[in-house]
Amino acid sequence: MTKRVALVTGGTGGIGTAICQQLAKIGYQVAAGYNSGGDHEKARAWQAEQKAAGFNIAISFGDVRDFDSCGRCVAEVEEMLGPIDILVNNAGITRDSTLRKMSKEQWDAVLTSNLDSVFNMTRHVINGMVDRTFGRIVNVSSVNAQKGQLGQTNYAAAKSGIHGFTKALAQEVARKGVTVNTVSPGYIATKMVMAVPDEIRAEIIKGIPVGRLGEPEEIARAVAFLIDDTSGFITGANLAVNGGQHMF
Repeated sequence: MTKRVALVTGGTGGIGTAICQQLAKIGYQVAAGYNSGGDHEKARAWQAEQKAAGFNIAISFGDVRDFDSCGRCVAEVEEMLGPIDILVNNAGITRDSTLRKMSKEQWDAVLTSNLDSVFNMTRHVINGMVDRTFGRIVNVSSVNAQKGQLGQTNYAAAKSGIHGFTKALAQEVARKGVTVNTVSPGYIATKMVMAVPDEIRAEIIKGIPVGRLGEPEEIARAVAFLIDDTSGFITGANLAVNGGQHMF
């Protein structure tokens, strides 16, 4: 059987790297979508690092804010590896500010990068998945979409919208062999979080019942579970991976 093809947006970031490695490890053909501000050399260096570590991961440039750029990314991946069976919408940014001080540019940047991007990518793969009667889509949201967070009205709104998208699309394609689910990470030990001052990070950890930050690999394992061929009865779900920080 031909190995299934997975495309992970934001694939060269902390969580994205862990997802790419996990899926490659269990036998998928994996492509990492990247933007990196157009820094193609940075992406190629990342790819070389992965190869040195034993992971053969393709890369494809795509600006998730731009519908046509996403289409080119999908076309390139399918030319390299074949039809896309799995899409992980992982790309995203933050532009934190209280609403009273938030600029329209900060609002637009986060909504476009975090929410419009999910449409921009998914629209280019969904028909192929339906035609082949198999597909797995996982959208990466956030604990802060579920509980809210001071200074993140833009981020919380975008990430909440992601799960609304998940539930609606899941109903549209449920009988076509395509599942659509959300993973909502809590605070994960990525470079961004580890760059937070120690005292602030300690306060964050105090609010996590398991008493630690999550690891990117834990998010990757959640994604791997949802995309498995045997997970076809799970759709429209939101899998919270937050150490008990928010329970519902």
